[in-house]
Amino acid sequence: MLAIVALSFGLCFPHAIVESAAERRGRPALNTQLPAPNDDEREHSDQLAALLRNEIRATGSMPFARWMELCLYAPALGYYSAGRTKFGAAGDFVTAPELGDLYARCLARAFAPTLRALGADADVLEIGGGSGAFAVAALRELAVQDVLPRRFLILEPSADLAARQRARVAAELPPGIAARAAWIARPPEHGWRGVLFANEVVDALPTTRFTLREGEVYEEHVALDEAGRFARVDRPADLLVGNAVRHLERALGAAFADGYRSEVLPQLPYWVQAVSASLEAGVVLFVDYGYPRAEYYLPARSDGTLVCHYRHRAHADPLHWPGLTDLTAFVDFTALAEAGVGAGFDFVGYAPQGQFLLASGLLDLVDDGLSERERVQRVAEVKRLTLPGDMGERFQAIAFARGGVDALPGLRAFDLSHRL
Repeated sequence: MLAIVALSFGLCFPHAIVESAAERRGRPALNTQLPAPNDDEREHSDQLAALLRNEIRATGSMPFARWMELCLYAPALGYYSAGRTKFGAAGDFVTAPELGDLYARCLARAFAPTLRALGADADVLEIGGGSGAFAVAALRELAVQDVLPRRFLILEPSADLAARQRARVAAELPPGIAARAAWIARPPEHGWRGVLFANEVVDALPTTRFTLREGEVYEEHVALDEAGRFARVDRPADLLVGNAVRHLERALGAAFADGYRSEVLPQLPYWVQAVSASLEAGVVLFVDYGYPRAEYYLPARSDGTLVCHYRHRAHADPLHWPGLTDLTAFVDFTALAEAGVGAGFDFVGYAPQGQFLLASGLLDLVDDGLSERERVQRVAEVKRLTLPGDMGERFQAIAFARGGVDALPGLRAFDLSHRL
């Protein structure tokens, strides 16, 4: 998870509308059972809160997208820029690569035909390397498949996370394989061929929150109340946000009702272009949680999809403990499909994660050479990755290709692009 293109609109509008008490009551309640941070964590959050207050006082209320950008990525203070553990049991959430090595091994096998067809100069680019678990397991499996890429690039702007990834790769892989890994802080500038992969990245792009008031589009901001506390307010949307919301209404065939609140990523086409433009031939695969547009903007989903995570607990207050809380919004996969095709790629397919992994040979990795304990662990991992009530349907996979590459037959086998 990371924002490669951080947008800050910095626009200030008059006539702010503060949410009423009734509207606040309509939001999911803050989880009052959240564990308290320790003294160092409190100090860290206070430092980021001071930075946020200073910017609001200097420039006026802050668009929510800017709030999310700073809370996640402010240098040395943002959630992903600071040193606390994020992934796995000791962090705030568990991603598919943290469950074990099956996810990465299955995807490595799915990537292998594309890498083999592209030849010895093919690379893999992972956007947002997390703890390094995916890189380690994928490189190990690619070696087994005799299709190691020339380079396994990890695009990771966070110096802290990059250092942890380097240490893990060096500790867990043979030197000859580990030497293929390299870290970059921005997308490649020169043309390359291979596979671009991003797991749970788009959900962490700073999102715009919007609502409707008497038919007019408003954008959610963060301001300071009389006591200097953070407060969410609505201000008239600028042209970019207003047009993005009107585009949604046209695509859905209906106007949003007054009071409806949700998220939109006007910058998504630019972001997809930025991270993928230099890929001359190969495949791009995004895996994330989300919905097709018609399901994303259901009338019943009237407060959007924003979720906050803190130590494996979800809550609904993005103003709570800035810098210590992960902020995410579900992905509009229709918008992601539009962005990929708009960037000049051929559409490959769209399917739930569970079906994609099973069609890509996931069960072949639970073989007869395992001990009983290992088999039980593998079966539990398969269930987490594939069952509809877990990651199997909540997570979706979508892929694009360029350069005549025949990619990811497992995804095409269960293609549900008609839902987009």
